[in-house]
Amino acid sequence: MKPNMRANVQAFGGHLTAMVLPNIGAFIAWGFITALFIPTGWMPNEAFGELVGPMITYLLPLLIGYTGGQIVGDKRGAVAGAIGTMGVIVGADIPMFVGAMIMGPLSAWVVVQMDKRIQHRIPSGFEMVVNNFSLGIVGMILCLFAYEIVGPAVTAANLFVKSGIEALVATGFLPLLAIINEPAKVLFLNNAIDQGIYYPLGLQAAAETGKSIFFMVASNPGPGLGMLLAYAKFGQGLSKRSAPSAIIIHFFGGIHELYFPYVLMKPIMIVAMIAGAATGIATFNLLDAGLVAGPSPGSIFSYLALTPKGSFLATIAGVTTATIVSFLVASAILKMSKAENKEDEFEQSVSEMKDMKAEGAIKPATQQVNKPISFVAFACDAGMGSSAMGASTFKRKLVQAGIDIEVKNFAIEKVPSEADIVVTHESLESRAVNATGLPVVTIKNFLNDPALDELMDKIKQQTVATEQPA
Repeated sequence: MKPNMRANVQAFGGHLTAMVLPNIGAFIAWGFITALFIPTGWMPNEAFGELVGPMITYLLPLLIGYTGGQIVGDKRGAVAGAIGTMGVIVGADIPMFVGAMIMGPLSAWVVVQMDKRIQHRIPSGFEMVVNNFSLGIVGMILCLFAYEIVGPAVTAANLFVKSGIEALVATGFLPLLAIINEPAKVLFLNNAIDQGIYYPLGLQAAAETGKSIFFMVASNPGPGLGMLLAYAKFGQGLSKRSAPSAIIIHFFGGIHELYFPYVLMKPIMIVAMIAGAATGIATFNLLDAGLVAGPSPGSIFSYLALTPKGSFLATIAGVTTATIVSFLVASAILKMSKAENKEDEFEQSVSEMKDMKAEGAIKPATQQVNKPISFVAFACDAGMGSSAMGASTFKRKLVQAGIDIEVKNFAIEKVPSEADIVVTHESLESRAVNATGLPVVTIKNFLNDPALDELMDKIKQQTVATEQPA
């Protein structure tokens, strides 16, 4: 995939993530209510069980539509997004998560365009009247459009996708989804697939049966755990030393981005990931596993917390088999790899980057900053996983060095213009440059990377320079 195309797809996934992730708490609340109070739940309660339907039909899509509208058009956009989403909800007989992802931003965009055209033509004293009535009229039109056009269209598309995936389930070919999921995850395209396709299908299935396997097909922590265990046992150099800490953060913290560099430095390792993921999906399917809501982050704790009554064995079995198969395949790859006789790729790539910088072959982003660095922005796709971990680790090192500057984590599209420099994974560089226009430091590992060491050194140098008397 070409870098620009990949950046565009990543950005699309990032927009979906920005609509869903702020509302994950509501999704989990709905999942717990479903797991506890439906007739097959842990504590069946007919009265409390009545909350399940209205929440998934109205509350969750409206939250997505409101958030999507707010991203595009602030508060007015949020209100327009909610109005448009209501039309698509009533115009369909299935939970309208995809419809909300369409109508929220679309409604806000229409209102923003309208405001640009009329804001300079409003007579003094009539601003409130015009603003309120214009939003109401446009909102009504958007609501009717969503009811008549978008709702039926999304329903038809949903039935097409659902029938295709149900055919995979019926024929036993559901594990083939791993061939799509695993390469997409390593390229940071997982949010476009997971939250654009699997989450809506999973929520629809969970509303009907109380659980869904769709929440598990791309979020299983087992494949990544197996590969990292193989590196911890059979790897060399830096990859071997860093694997144990990556295991803890990945499996228990749910930050899957930690294992991406291990695949990127040895691309054939994607075979181990696909094999492990396919095995996990097959096990989940065979044992009728499912979660009540999407696990975010994808840690073992999230998996167990969202597992419905009677499905713990199936959940644990799917994660375990995925781990074992991924470990066996990854171990075989590491043992057979001719590169094992050379300096470890992880360490070698670090050394090469340092050499190129020393020779002036590349110009580090820190050299592009002509002013003192007082605000470092760590950015990732969602702004809540790897970037949060990287920002906290970097901030801790600064505090230990007695340096007080601002270090925060953001989604790439949300990095403020006040930031002096952006730190992101090398796979997200094009997207970060396009979205921020700021100097970008690219890294392979959010915890330990030579580019972070270089940035730290520059900040230390500027601190010393400012403290010296004139």
